[in-house]
Amino acid sequence: MAKTILVAEDSASVRKFITLALKIKGYRVIATQDGMEAMERLPKEKIDLLITDLNMPNIDGLRLIRTIRQDQEYKELPIIILSSLSKDEDIKEGMDAGANSYLIKPFNTKRIQYEVAKYIGDE
Repeated sequence: MAKTILVAEDSASVRKFITLALKIKGYRVIATQDGMEAMERLPKEKIDLLITDLNMPNIDGLRLIRTIRQDQEYKELPIIILSSLSKDEDIKEGMDAGANSYLIKPFNTKRIQYEVAKYIGDE
């Protein structure tokens, strides 16, 4: 059965790019447009990995990560941040919130595929 990746990204074009990059590798992708929508989907699906942007409406990526990490069920869920914020303090804040990886936009297909495979393997 294909591993499921939840993507929280407010940019439709970036969401589409990530979805295509991961579907090519055989992953199942659930794309949401913000942290609130991601929070609503999380308990309804078996999610193997989360990719989140930081700057999003409603619930931003940091709040999403912190909320997820407070839930025992998601303590081990791999989380990859995908953000245009590239300062050291942004990266530190993201990692301190509980992310496993921090990728800076723009990124390429191979990089996102590599990061995902590192945590949940290739399909």
